[in-house]
Amino acid sequence: MKYVLVTGGVVSGLGKGVTASSIGVVLKACGLRITSIKIDPYLNTDAGTMSPFEHGEVFVLDDGGEVDLDLGNYERFLDIKLTRDNNITTGKIYQSVIDKERRGDYLGKTVQVVPHITDAIQEWIERVALIPVDGKEDPADVCVIELGGTIGDIESMPFIEALGQFSYRVGPGNFCLVHVSLVPVLNVVGEQKTKPTQHSVRGLRGLGLTPNILACRSTKALDENVKGKLSQFCHVPATNIITLYDVSNIWHIPLLLRDQKAHEAILKALNLQCVARKPALEEWTARAELCDMLHEPVRIAMVGKYTGLSDSYLSVLKALLHASIACHRKLVVEWVAATDLEDAAARETPDAYKAAWDLLKGADGVLVPGGFGDRGVQGKILAAKYARENKVPFLGICLGMQIAVIEFARSVLGLQDANSTEFDPETTNPCVIFMPEGSKTHMGGTMRLGSRRTYFHVIDCKSAKLYGNVSIIDERHRHRYEVNPDMVEQLENAGLLFVGKDETGQRMEIVELPSHPYFVGVQFHPEFKSRPGKPSALFLGLLSAASGQLEDIMQNPFRFYKAVTTNGISNGQPTVKIHQNGFGPREARMLSGFTGFTQHGVMESLGGMSTDHLDYSARKVPNHSVFLYFSWSWRSESDAMYFRIIPSCL
Repeated sequence: MKYVLVTGGVVSGLGKGVTASSIGVVLKACGLRITSIKIDPYLNTDAGTMSPFEHGEVFVLDDGGEVDLDLGNYERFLDIKLTRDNNITTGKIYQSVIDKERRGDYLGKTVQVVPHITDAIQEWIERVALIPVDGKEDPADVCVIELGGTIGDIESMPFIEALGQFSYRVGPGNFCLVHVSLVPVLNVVGEQKTKPTQHSVRGLRGLGLTPNILACRSTKALDENVKGKLSQFCHVPATNIITLYDVSNIWHIPLLLRDQKAHEAILKALNLQCVARKPALEEWTARAELCDMLHEPVRIAMVGKYTGLSDSYLSVLKALLHASIACHRKLVVEWVAATDLEDAAARETPDAYKAAWDLLKGADGVLVPGGFGDRGVQGKILAAKYARENKVPFLGICLGMQIAVIEFARSVLGLQDANSTEFDPETTNPCVIFMPEGSKTHMGGTMRLGSRRTYFHVIDCKSAKLYGNVSIIDERHRHRYEVNPDMVEQLENAGLLFVGKDETGQRMEIVELPSHPYFVGVQFHPEFKSRPGKPSALFLGLLSAASGQLEDIMQNPFRFYKAVTTNGISNGQPTVKIHQNGFGPREARMLSGFTGFTQHGVMESLGGMSTDHLDYSARKVPNHSVFLYFSWSWRSESDAMYFRIIPSCL
């Protein structure tokens, strides 16, 4: 196993997570298999009980792990599925050591930070690095480790000591340290200053770690004389000093690393030059450039309670971005504080009230994300009511679904006191109730968490069509409250359909309003499994409805997906396996004479197909300066069929 450690200096928030993810992308493009670990030095066992204002969103994994948002970056960039153990915290390490001490595993020895805590950290890293995360059985080739915080933080000291020992333990050729630092530019003189990075590297070296590569954040590319100075004082070759300057979107970061040959420096440090290939990032490049070229806007009103910090909804924002690019629209998110929509705001802060309603009414679609607590709930209910009555595309996630149900019960059924027992335990019409298996005394790890299966009970609905007319889907959950099953019949008789349910049929997962262009609520969090090039089906539905493309996309949803794997051969024909968050082409559409429909025209027939090998170049379909390419390939030895549409700038 090879290890790449990413540390940060000078200030926090430099983008270590994006840098670590981008390093993984470039190495993966070189043909290597990648896994990732995030180290968070806080004492919390996990991120589950932390305020979004404090630490950004809580990202949820398939196994129910509530982890740091950087693991979401890793999953999105690398298209992998991590486990809760891929997020190491001080709390987890100390808890494991104390549990061992209580069992008597240390045989009466004095338990100390060195060696017991540091050994536990190293053992955890080695164990987790061997867990496959890309669907294959064997361990990955390279493990990218991000150390949270900044060099010099007191809480990071045990981890830095452990990683120093670890680098010596695995030996040269198996460990590469990338240090992310800041090179500020003073506006007064316009000169790039290296002193903060010099001090940061000096502190790092004093703690027993020497960087192989410097990744310098700056507003513009480093001058050659600045690189020379950094090389001289930090003892890093000038060729190993990389500039991560400001770019138009984060998908350009892997391209910056490639262009500056960061992968060559890493491969050399890890003795992998002979096994890696030149990075294949054509598709990644096309996506980054396409994102820059989009100009026709689609406005989505994000109605939430944590709008003061965009990281609180990071995965939602990324899912919106993935879907907007698929729809060839420039995403514009209008942040609407839910409390500013309420009647109290009209009296206390009339300007904010008017501005909030102006943003909501000017949006092409409305999204109400998840949340906890009663602050802003009435504003979210008003937003759902506005979207329902004015036929504005609406997507409610978790709490967003619950408030949509409450609003419908109040406005359509006339149950004025309809509410959730989370907000009004004494309500006589509880539309949303506490789940029986939940805990009211312990907060951490007691919700319904992780990947759960949803069964479609209504096939002819928008959600099922967007998922490719599959009967079941797997999505990630994080909630304590659910729609009251005793009220479902009454709600459905009034026109609100619960089209998706769990395996028991008693837990409501997806709700739709058939009479509305797009009014969907889901109990799960589809944003956690959205990927670049593979947008979440329901976010794709929201963006396509907001941009007038919903009918076209429901008829041809698979055209936005680049890969469909098969699960074997049946009667000599490939049996298509549907991606659990997407959909594959029908077998009928695999036959000769396939016609692909694009936003700006019809792609011509591709002609007959051979069962052994297919490799077609599509007809060029003008899309301003963008062209679409279409290709098939069939590899019988691995029983895999790949289907992709790659936008590329010419």
